[in-house]
Amino acid sequence: MPLINLETTFNALVEALMAEVKPTEAFTLTLLGEHSQFIRFNRAKVRQTGLVTDGELRLTLIQDQRTSYRILPFTGNQQADWSTIQTALADLRQEVPQLPVDPYLVTPSGESTSRESHPGCLLAPETAAAALLPGVEGLDFTGFYAGGLSVRAYADSIGQRHWFETETFNLDYSLFTADGKAVKGFFADSHWDDQAYVKNLQDSKTLLAKMEQPAKPVPKGQYRTYLAPAAVADLVSMFSWGGVSEASIQRGGSALGPLHRQEKKLSPQFHLKENFKYGATPRFNNLGEVAPVDIPLIVAGQLENTLISSRTAKEYGKVSNYAGPGESLRAPEVATGDLPTDKVLETLDTGLYVSNLHYLNWSDRPNGRITGMTRYACFWVDGGEIVAPIDNLRFDESLYRFFGDRLVSLTDSQLFIPEVGTYGHRSLGGIRTPGLLAEEFTYTL
Repeated sequence: MPLINLETTFNALVEALMAEVKPTEAFTLTLLGEHSQFIRFNRAKVRQTGLVTDGELRLTLIQDQRTSYRILPFTGNQQADWSTIQTALADLRQEVPQLPVDPYLVTPSGESTSRESHPGCLLAPETAAAALLPGVEGLDFTGFYAGGLSVRAYADSIGQRHWFETETFNLDYSLFTADGKAVKGFFADSHWDDQAYVKNLQDSKTLLAKMEQPAKPVPKGQYRTYLAPAAVADLVSMFSWGGVSEASIQRGGSALGPLHRQEKKLSPQFHLKENFKYGATPRFNNLGEVAPVDIPLIVAGQLENTLISSRTAKEYGKVSNYAGPGESLRAPEVATGDLPTDKVLETLDTGLYVSNLHYLNWSDRPNGRITGMTRYACFWVDGGEIVAPIDNLRFDESLYRFFGDRLVSLTDSQLFIPEVGTYGHRSLGGIRTPGLLAEEFTYTL
């Protein structure tokens, strides 16, 4: 798939569809594409590497308040791709009339168009491995590097057009001790920086040395806890599963229901918003609607806005802010606080330093309770000094405590925690968040 022809070919397919569509029909066509380098490491050696150029089209046909879709390969060969689309269109024309009417179906409307291009400065494919391996010689360095161009595009039968492309990379890695303990690291951006990478590795190696010590048993209970940005990002991501969704609020299953009803409140230090200004992910959704650059969700602990798709707006008589169909977070950012990042251990004094979490789930979603486990480099801190690593602990805690009355402070700097998924394609975006210090965080096992 020649990269230079991606946009040209997509536009040509759209024009062909425009000529084919009947007056009673409407369509949307989306493109998800990439040209990426992938490198897999184990024990500081390259185990797998390669370049992937791939694309996927989604054709949706709408007629008489009914709709269906097909997912198709995008090869970049206009003739071959058009033949595939024609076959899919014929199938959809047979299928759609047999489907039930959807009373809340939203058809494309408006006249929005956009084109965003965010070029990066990435490692050259032939030199990437050589740039990543220095500094980890002799270590059990295991991880995955992905970098390159990602594309998202949208078009519909009323003439809306959107194109988004960005060049980014992410390195998702772990450093292991001889007995299998690990330190987790992330390094992601659109411009490679050797010095920043060296510092990132050095921070991880410093924690790795502390992981060599015997683990300290920590009984269940409530402890003063510092949650590093990666751990905060995991907690915030739970808001996408029955949290900030207006549909979840309306159906009574949202974790933010008590906040919406003003039965509970969060800390005035806590601010959450959608912020698309960094260009990490497109603003347009599956209907070509363009979200505002900035959507304040929680302001000083109060629920200012929810994410409202046009479908939810139609069903419940709300005003859409052009969220995606799942009303999940796409560009979340947690505001910083006033805790100096270099004073975290000193301010924590005695308690737990939690780098990462995993296995998160709602234990009581209507009341905002989350359960999960600590993971990787987590430590017992005494007198402002790391004393020893800890074994994994199970927690069960309410967001109305650690984001509420038990929130002590947030750090004065943020980290970008990238989405590193590669299931079917490279994920875009991530969460920008500070670290968080909380009192009486509850560990149950």
